Amino acid sequence: MKKTLLSIALLCSCLGPVAAQWQHTPTPNDTLRSVRDLGNGTVVLSIYAPEAKTVSSAGDIMPWGRQPEVRRAENGVWSVTVPEVKAGVYRYHFVVDGVNVYDPVGELASETSALATVGTGNEFFAMKDVPHGAIAQRYYYSKTLKTTRRLHVWTPAGYEKSADRLPVLYLIHGGGDTDNSWPGVGCAGFILDNLMAEGKMKPMIVVMPNGSIKANSLEGEVPLFEEDLIGSIIPYIEQNYRVLADKDHRAMAGLSMGGMETLETMLKDYDKFGWFWVLSSGWFANQPKQYEAYQAQLNKIATGFNSGVHQLVFTQGGPEDIAYNNCKAMLKLFDKAGIKYQYTEAPGGHTWYTWRNNLHDLAQKIFK
Repeated sequence: MKKTLLSIALLCSCLGPVAAQWQHTPTPNDTLRSVRDLGNGTVVLSIYAPEAKTVSSAGDIMPWGRQPEVRRAENGVWSVTVPEVKAGVYRYHFVVDGVNVYDPVGELASETSALATVGTGNEFFAMKDVPHGAIAQRYYYSKTLKTTRRLHVWTPAGYEKSADRLPVLYLIHGGGDTDNSWPGVGCAGFILDNLMAEGKMKPMIVVMPNGSIKANSLEGEVPLFEEDLIGSIIPYIEQNYRVLADKDHRAMAGLSMGGMETLETMLKDYDKFGWFWVLSSGWFANQPKQYEAYQAQLNKIATGFNSGVHQLVFTQGGPEDIAYNNCKAMLKLFDKAGIKYQYTEAPGGHTWYTWRNNLHDLAQKIFK
């Protein structure tokens, strides 16, 4: 008899990646800085809650015995000024109409969502009694962004005792999520552990970077990630892990916004990878000038791409995938350029249901 397994964990909301393909009406929340350090121990906490009747704040950061006033601006942003805050790390949350609300735009907001695991426990993404690899949380310095950033790395069971050098898959999440998304809601570790135990995939290292970068727009964010990947992430991995450091042993896959980052990398650095998978993504069809530029670039790289890249795959979650029309329109550019690719789709829409299946599929096909 089927049973439902419920577990609570800190991970990302599946709503985030939608932003990469769906252009919504701007709100003050898009650019809101929810925590502002004004200096001299003064910190301002803010939340966008235009329909709320009452808002207060709580947590370690709040002074004992008194509640600073929370004020509402005309644009629907509520703010509270907290004085005499010493340098340190503090927990905080808002209380909106009597309900505790964790900062929806905080730096790690997508990691504070609960997860419900539904199924029998026998699914390809379930935790099973098999040898498990390790998922490490690592920090590296980004030369592009001039800051220290985080990424996650999965290594297969037995890697620590082995001397083998392995190929690397760079696996990117979608918009609004973080590098914790694939290890969390994406169940990447369990999917890979199970495939390894079944002998269905080549041993590899899977790097899951943070594809989310603060920028004025998606058009600004995507090229920054490409620079960070090539200039800092790949060198960091190749300096700190036993890997095969050549294009034939590098693969890249990304979903939604991560798919656009994969496309960007493909245009500029196709000669550094042997395998590309673009999941639920495509250039915006309503931007004709950009389409012309993409066509010109594809035409330029077509010969070298076809001779050097082993596999290019586009996959979508069926017509209900919000990226569906963008991807279909984009593929016409690849057709005109004569670039070889494979295309697949299956029901599931623009959701982690689709992308977990994608990882299960692609992990069995790359590096072979």
